[in-house]
Order: sequence, then C-alpha cells, then structure tokens
Amino acid sequence: MDAAAKIAVLGAGAWGTALAIQAARAGNAVSLWTRDPGRARTLATSRENAAYLPGQALPAAITVTADAGAALEDAAFALLAIPLQHLRATLPATSLPLVACAKGVEAGTGFLPLELLADARPEAELALLSGPNFAHEIAAGLPAATLVASRNAALRTLVAARLGSAGFRLYGSEDTLGAQVGGAAKNVIAIAAGAVTGAGLGENARAALITRGLAELARLTVALGGKAETAAGLSGLGDLLLTATGPGSRNTALGMDLGRGLDLQAALARRKGVVEGVATAPAIVARAASAGVELPICAAVADLLAGHLTLAQSIARLMARPPRDE
Repeated sequence: MDAAAKIAVLGAGAWGTALAIQAARAGNAVSLWTRDPGRARTLATSRENAAYLPGQALPAAITVTADAGAALEDAAFALLAIPLQHLRATLPATSLPLVACAKGVEAGTGFLPLELLADARPEAELALLSGPNFAHEIAAGLPAATLVASRNAALRTLVAARLGSAGFRLYGSEDTLGAQVGGAAKNVIAIAAGAVTGAGLGENARAALITRGLAELARLTVALGGKAETAAGLSGLGDLLLTATGPGSRNTALGMDLGRGLDLQAALARRKGVVEGVATAPAIVARAASAGVELPICAAVADLLAGHLTLAQSIARLMARPPRDE
C-alpha cells in the first residue's frame, strides 16, 4: 500500500486531533480541517492543540487548514470528528468515503451517525469508528483497540490498514447498527453512572446501573436490527466501561457534578468539549420508543437533564420498577 496516501480529518477538537496524530503515526499524510481560519493558523504555527490536547506535538505529516476542499483533495477517505449535532450543517460536499467518528443520535431526526450521512451524502461509501478510546491516550500512543464498522468490506479493510499501528489495533465488523447504538447509549448511561458516584450512592449502585444499562444497550441494538454480540464487544461493553467508570469521560464528569447538586447549565459550563449524552438522552429514548423498546435508565437521565425529576426521584423511580427476572 502506498505509504504516501492522504487522509482527511474533519474537526480539530480533541478527538479529531488525536486521530490526525494516529493517522500520521501510521505513515500517512494528513490534512486536519477546522472551519475557523484563525484557529487553523494557530495550530499550524504552534504545532500543538493547546486547548484540547496540551503537550501533544502535531507531527510534520499533518497539514492544518481551514479550506475543506484542500483538506479533502486526493484523500483516500475522510474521518469525521465533528460532534454529531453539528455534523449535518458542517459537512462539506464530497463523494469521498466517509468514516463517522462521532457518536449519538441526531436531535429532531432520531438518526444514528451513518443514517445521517446516508441522508446527507447518499452517494458516499460509509464506515464508523467506535470503541473505548480516550483522545489523550490515542494521541500519546498508548495501547488501544477500536472497531471499524461498515457494510463495505473493502472500506473496512482500507480504514483498518491506514489507521492501524503497533499500538492501535482495529477490528472490523459489518454490524453498523450495533456499533452505532453502543456509541450513543454509553454516553447516556455514563451520565447516570457519574450521578450515582457524585451523589455518594456507592459502588454497588454504580455496578448495578452500568450492568442494567448494558442490557438496555443490547435490547435496543437487537430491536433495530443489530447483533447482540456487538453489544458485548469494543463498541458496546468496551466503550461503556471506559466512559462510565471515570471522570476522564466528559459524560461521567457531568453526571458527577449533577450528583453533587450542580444544575445542568453550571455543570456544562465546567466542560471544555461537547458532552454528547446531553442531546442524545431524549433522542435515544424517542428512537427506542418508536421501536417499542423501553430504556428506563436512559429515560431517567433524559428526565433528570430536562429538570422533570431530581436525582433522588430518578433513583426512586428506577428502584420501584416491578420485580422481574434478569
């Protein structure tokens, strides 16, 4: 494979920057796009994304630009590291293969990432990157694995070959629905887990909540046509464990602040990046309801975020559910 191949990365937040660094580490020329020309100049000059990944130098193989056409020109594919709620409005015109690297459910449409892209760019071949990956660890080259899901086997192979390195292992899957549901639901469940921790409700409660949250994730995956085993893999259980068990996750950290008594706006003001689970919670509950699937934990998070329930009321509602076999 040509070592001089080019990869476009759209979105210069923490995740986009980390993916650009990894793509360069894997031997590619990389074009990192941000729509802000001033920010592009700063990144190109300083060779560091000080706002999101301080201390991580941008390799020489990365070119930073605010020109989307230049970023996409001659690229093998584009990695889309734009937050899902902004993806439709930000996505440039292109017929390149597109790899969604955002997670969630689009508010209003209820679309998962690849459904959004299929609607916005119906001519493009599509894939999804999803797994237990903190941006700062990927940028630092720490060992990690992730999933590249696509119904196009050749595109799966291409993305894995171009992005993989000795410390970054990619697994393929054709179950795009399962991978997308896992990436969306885990952020909502992580808010709940953080709230339980922040409120001092104990490790038993958090473990039970994460386990039952995984059951919700798996139930919705199967109902939408995905595979149950995907929920137990990197994009399901793996991503959920990473996101819901520590304050390094923006969603867990937000939940912890809510559990300590902060209101939503105050908790959001403490975050630097997008907290995907906030917009995803009501959207995934609505999507599940349309499929006839009940998501009690996700629904409790949606009601908590909307101010319909306090945390104490949310916990009480979950604990008062009718007895049933697991």
